[in-house]
Amino acid sequence: MARKIGSRYTANQILGRGSAGTVWLGEGPDGPVAVKLLREDLASDQELVGRFVQERTALLGLEHPNVVSVRDLVVDGNDLALVMDLVRGTDLRTRLERERRLAPEAAVAIVADVADGLAAAHAAGVVHRDVKPENVLLDMEGPLGPGGAHPALLTDFGVAKLIDSPKRNRATKIIGTPDYLAPEIVEGLPPRAAVDIYALATVLYELLAGFTPFGGGHPGAVLRRHVTETVAPLPGIPDELWRLIVQCLAKAPASRLRASELGARLRELQPMLVGMPPLDVDEPEAESSQEAGEEASSDRPADPAGGGAGAGGRSEERVRRRGAVPLVPGAKPDSNRDTHTSMRVPAPDELAGGARGTARVPRAAGAPRPGSAARHRAAARRRRVTLGVAGVVVAGVLGAGVWWASSGDGADVAPGEPGQSASP
Repeated sequence: MARKIGSRYTANQILGRGSAGTVWLGEGPDGPVAVKLLREDLASDQELVGRFVQERTALLGLEHPNVVSVRDLVVDGNDLALVMDLVRGTDLRTRLERERRLAPEAAVAIVADVADGLAAAHAAGVVHRDVKPENVLLDMEGPLGPGGAHPALLTDFGVAKLIDSPKRNRATKIIGTPDYLAPEIVEGLPPRAAVDIYALATVLYELLAGFTPFGGGHPGAVLRRHVTETVAPLPGIPDELWRLIVQCLAKAPASRLRASELGARLRELQPMLVGMPPLDVDEPEAESSQEAGEEASSDRPADPAGGGAGAGGRSEERVRRRGAVPLVPGAKPDSNRDTHTSMRVPAPDELAGGARGTARVPRAAGAPRPGSAARHRAAARRRRVTLGVAGVVVAGVLGAGVWWASSGDGADVAPGEPGQSASP
């Protein structure tokens, strides 16, 4: 059913739902548009509405071929909406769910497009703060690029900043999606442009591997890995590409490339990726339930409404869709979209404890998962073989000792000498 959005726009059809709100196919004075209608609970927050209006100029002025432009911001009664360019296509998360991982050439082409969009945003003083596959749209009507990749556009600029209200958080909460959060955000530092580079490098790793470098298990454990662990290498990609990923995942923000540099470097590497198939690696096993329970007890965010990352049990579906938690307390996550989560900043002692050095190491395809039944059976066989060999060795040593003792008694002492009995 159609509904009016302000005085200039009409929302005709729902394109998608998420915890932040609903995206509609709309019509405006200049033709079709996408209308992101934020939840009524957000629209009733007067401070948020004020921030929304305050950011209007910056968001409306951001124009680039790889950015979904915001055409208007509507505040009308209970309606709080962003009117954006309509992109005919899908998002990157949907493609990842369908293909699991991308060929390196296509992955690099998509990330290079996003890097170009970030470069324009950073030059305008805008930090995205929530770069992830859900916020990358693929224009199915645009020309195909390297590896058959569709043009990629970054969307939802400013949403994380708008929702990250100082009144609600006061530097004690983290707004973002755990798998893509830069270490400095976890440590409570203000987000700068480098946080977007870290998140984009995480997306590139995920496109290549099929999983994020520090994800898996309870969100508190994910946050700690970002701060304490180094990224595990991906087998099968050129060294130049791997060094680029490592540099952009550096713990120190100053060590990362700028967005413009990252885009240029990725395009320089594209010729060596032509024809390279997707990587053949399996996702590492998530941490054990016991460890996850320990993390939950120390890192669970305070959420009086019962929503957020710490609510509910660790079901298999929850572990698989890391970070799929509500943006608004009490809201249910969308069926196939990871979204923001509000978590408290971990204390320094929590971040310092439990580091395992290197993050989860990808397994060779077909190798048994750590903790799997096949791995346990193989370990049991090795133990049986080891015990069997040890038993043979011990029996041999004992037998040799008995033979040596008996043969030594007859050779060293003659019959009739003191201490020995003579034969009759």
